[in-house]
Amino acid sequence: MTTTPAVAMPPESTAQAAPLHPFKDFWRYFSANRGALGGLVIVATVLLLAAFANVVAPYNPDLTDNTVFLVPPAWQAGGSSAHLLGTDAIGRDILSRLIHGARLSLSIGIAVVAISVLVGTTLGLLAGYFRGVFEIAVMRIMDIILTLPSLLLAIVIVAILGPGLMNAMLAVAIVVLPHYVRITRAAVISETSRDYVTAARMGGAGHWRIMFSEVLPNCTAPLIVQASLGISTAILDAAALGFLGLGAQPPSPEWGTMLADAREFVLRAWWVVTFPGLAILVTVLAFNLLGDGLRDALDPKLKR
Repeated sequence: MTTTPAVAMPPESTAQAAPLHPFKDFWRYFSANRGALGGLVIVATVLLLAAFANVVAPYNPDLTDNTVFLVPPAWQAGGSSAHLLGTDAIGRDILSRLIHGARLSLSIGIAVVAISVLVGTTLGLLAGYFRGVFEIAVMRIMDIILTLPSLLLAIVIVAILGPGLMNAMLAVAIVVLPHYVRITRAAVISETSRDYVTAARMGGAGHWRIMFSEVLPNCTAPLIVQASLGISTAILDAAALGFLGLGAQPPSPEWGTMLADAREFVLRAWWVVTFPGLAILVTVLAFNLLGDGLRDALDPKLKR
């Protein structure tokens, strides 16, 4: 009697592919968006320039030289390799001011988003969880803010508080606040109806524990996306206020203020206006592309 050898069957754990690590899964979807990768590279470059501005910038941003008024860029006739992007009307190096301006503009964007996320998340969380009269009052105030043109509202707030960098940051934070309140409230309403919240209530968890330990961590994905897009909005609004003379005041190398100082030289010194405008354009576009990539990677409805 002959016996056939048993064939070893692979265990189920090895037959099925192991799930990807959450970060690897996120990176797989994020890296599929070439625009988002480009935005990430530009944002990282601008952040590095802002962090090491004192080392990278060839000159002090406020240093004036009466021998190099309105010198064109190095590749143009009359330019100098000592000033690669030229100089402004009082002899300040434009490249140095752009690099230091990146630090100032990014600080404004990050500070505005931090304030609006903190306040907006708190209001949206309370309104979405407790509902009732508090929710109605908060959302009607947010609706009123949204009905007003954002730049006009920021100008009114700065006009009341007085021109200056801190007041401009506060004005922009108030303008963008409703977006975070509405996103957080909608996410909280959706999450509070799920089974894990019901289980936490049955387990004796209090309101504050449910809100901050159970509900809020599951609402972070849309807030991260909105925050990345909000930085670009804050930079743009702060530059607009600076251009109008209501934001950062001269001689601060803020990009909007640089544009305001260069208005009278548009026709005879194109570089004084072009390079600050390009800095705003590229940085805002990079943050928007980064936000689109984060949305695609964090929103499960967009994953295939």
